[in-house]
Amino acid sequence: MEANEIYNQAAQAVRELIGEDRPHFNPVRLLVVGCSSSEIAGGVIGHESTYEYGDAVARAVLDQARKMDFAPAFQCCEHLNRALVMERAEAERRGYEIVCAVPRKKAGGSLATAAWKRMNHPVLVERIQADAGLDVGLTLIGMHLRSVAVPVRLQLGHIGCAVVTAARTRPKLIGGERAQYTEED
Repeated sequence: MEANEIYNQAAQAVRELIGEDRPHFNPVRLLVVGCSSSEIAGGVIGHESTYEYGDAVARAVLDQARKMDFAPAFQCCEHLNRALVMERAEAERRGYEIVCAVPRKKAGGSLATAAWKRMNHPVLVERIQADAGLDVGLTLIGMHLRSVAVPVRLQLGHIGCAVVTAARTRPKLIGGERAQYTEED
């Protein structure tokens, strides 16, 4: 599979996820992306990292972020405790604690390494609460989403050979039987 095809599929997935503007969802200002380039290539997660595929996904997300005005955060693999690569200015603006490591293909993964190389001033942070998430290859991004995540079924079910799952978040519903969740009487 060509890297351009992976780029196009990843860009489509982001557009589908963020383009669905439902009033009960939080606006997408921060998107977490996890990706197994091994799974995209048809291999087993963590065993056949393919930098070109990780780079294609990173490029697609960064390009869509500029067009759609959201901040991306790219999840590292478990060797860096699933820390996230993001721009320093965004991390500082949100008050996130910056941690010290630099992702590499075998310790962080191809996606995080590519994102690090393509960003202006990348840093790693340990935790975020994203408004939406895109998971390519079952990398388990849920820990980085706000507390009420709602699965979003995309038309695009795979990027390469990897299964794609997506979620948006919504505000918590609080109250009891007398609570009302819309302004209608």
